[in-house]
Amino acid sequence: MRQIPRLFVEPRLAAGLRFELPPAQAHQLLAVLRLDTGAELRLLDDQTGEWAARIASVTRRSVTVELGAMIRGRETVPDLWLCAAPIRPERYALVAEKATELGVARLVPVLTQRTQHGRQNMTRLRAHMIEAAEQCGRTALPALAEPVPLATLLADWDGARTLLFADEEGGAPAAEVMPASPPPAAILIGPEGGFSADERALLLAHPAARRLALGPRILRADTAAVAAVALWQALSADRR
Repeated sequence: MRQIPRLFVEPRLAAGLRFELPPAQAHQLLAVLRLDTGAELRLLDDQTGEWAARIASVTRRSVTVELGAMIRGRETVPDLWLCAAPIRPERYALVAEKATELGVARLVPVLTQRTQHGRQNMTRLRAHMIEAAEQCGRTALPALAEPVPLATLLADWDGARTLLFADEEGGAPAAEVMPASPPPAAILIGPEGGFSADERALLLAHPAARRLALGPRILRADTAAVAAVALWQALSADRR
């Protein structure tokens, strides 16, 4: 049995709405999935929820869809941010995908003194997030922030949001610090090579920051990001 395609779209959805899909999505349905008029779809707008839809008409390069009934509303997402220093683009895309699957509310690329891959293709990164959400049954997408220097992030930080920073030099075990850090919260993951001494001092002096230890093993930055989010979701009971 063929799986019904799920697509995130730009318009705010409503029953009976008809509109033409963007060229890339039309190509996916026509050339890749070989769908035709009458085929079932599931459309999402990251605002209202997930809707039943069908292909109303096609041309060689265009697809018009028509909305039916809402299947379910947009899911409630715990207010957890992942603030992660950019690494190699293909590995940072993995971080974005897994953060989307796990249900973070916001991904913030954080520029540090040891960041070597600060220039990321944000459009491509967003596309990875959308694809992950479509494939994993999500009805909500994380917000994707513009890259921000660590010092600026900390200077503008809302003190009501706990900042759990993964400190390779020690810190409290996840089982101790995470249950005491309900939403709003954020996890900060440094670059390959870790935070500099000046950055660690800045973090240790920040009133919202809490040191987090992820165990005795040295983790790559992408592994640390995924592990930390998964631990927070489990230990904080994914509060909704």
